[in-house]
Amino acid sequence: MATSEADEVREYRMAELAEKAGITVRTLRFYRERKLLPPPRREGRIAWYNDHHLARLRTIAALLERGHTLGGIAELLAAFESGRRDVGELLGLPGAAASWPAETPVRLRPEALADYFQGEVTPENLSTSLDLGYLAVDGDEIVHLSRRLLDVSHTLVEQGVPLAAVLGAAREVREHVEAIAETFVTLLRTHVLADAVARGEDVGETVERLRPLATSVVDAELTMAMNRRMRAELGEAPPRGHSGDQ
Repeated sequence: MATSEADEVREYRMAELAEKAGITVRTLRFYRERKLLPPPRREGRIAWYNDHHLARLRTIAALLERGHTLGGIAELLAAFESGRRDVGELLGLPGAAASWPAETPVRLRPEALADYFQGEVTPENLSTSLDLGYLAVDGDEIVHLSRRLLDVSHTLVEQGVPLAAVLGAAREVREHVEAIAETFVTLLRTHVLADAVARGEDVGETVERLRPLATSVVDAELTMAMNRRMRAELGEAPPRGHSGDQ
């Protein structure tokens, strides 16, 4: 690691930056090839990245968690850099008000994580968690991206579900949720956000106002789907006076 005396911004080599951001060097190279990161400072054959690159990587991670595609992220970042501050607010970038709530990360010592999951923190499960983006390494600590997901996983393991099965289900859920998020983002972009910008409205406030609607739809649909599945599993008929999903 080196320190730039001009602006006192901390600098990292590629491997150090990847570790700090909780991603692989291969992923970092891929982001750079997709021009999601500004060019590093060159010193001979050595590329130096700084805290601004780290902040960008964390922004990308947050957007991926919210269901954005890499292509969409590139467009949004380009719009922000060109001066579209309303887009910055929508993304929750530094210096702008975040519209979408972030998950609360949890810091754990490796031994505490092992105790939390009753000895099921195997190399295979750790690798899967890192691949899903649930875990990142920060110095001597492990950071889980979401207190809620950590607690749910812990409860499922306590109920007898193997951690490997929990992570397998999480991967499936991620795929479905990505599709759901894309549906709602497309809906807003197509029918709401463009008109809001044209009227001079604050895009961040518009998104914040509509976000609970998406959450309510998903919660209601999941509840009805779980009811249908459980009735089918138990061989029960729908309650009298109710049809189908209710």
